[in-house]
Amino acid sequence: MYQQMIFVNLPVNDLDASKKFFTELGYTINPQFSDEKAASVVISETIVAMLLTKPFYATFTKKEIADATTTSEVLVCLSAESREKVDELVDRAIAAGGTATGQTQDHGFMYGRAFDDLDGHTWEVMWMDPSAIQG
Repeated sequence: MYQQMIFVNLPVNDLDASKKFFTELGYTINPQFSDEKAASVVISETIVAMLLTKPFYATFTKKEIADATTTSEVLVCLSAESREKVDELVDRAIAAGGTATGQTQDHGFMYGRAFDDLDGHTWEVMWMDPSAIQG
């Protein structure tokens, strides 16, 4: 059965530093789709973050590239299997050089925190109690 994937393309200032940051979070780099201009960060079987040097990213758009440290361009939200996994990932991101951002959201059935990566891209991490989801 076909599973749709998402590829999030993000411009980065320092490709090597960004690769190190994401591997410190526990993700892997797929060398088949990585070179000196891009790194393919495997987040899950269906989610890949493509980290692109700014000059390479610019070849895909005629728009100005946003400075994610001063302008919000996108909020990437990842699910986690538990509240503890939310804290674990965000804490690892901060230890790897990321910055905590926003307020911890605790609604009982839903819990989330967020961090900015080295280039200012905001990553939200959230857990939702499966029994709270109406099927």
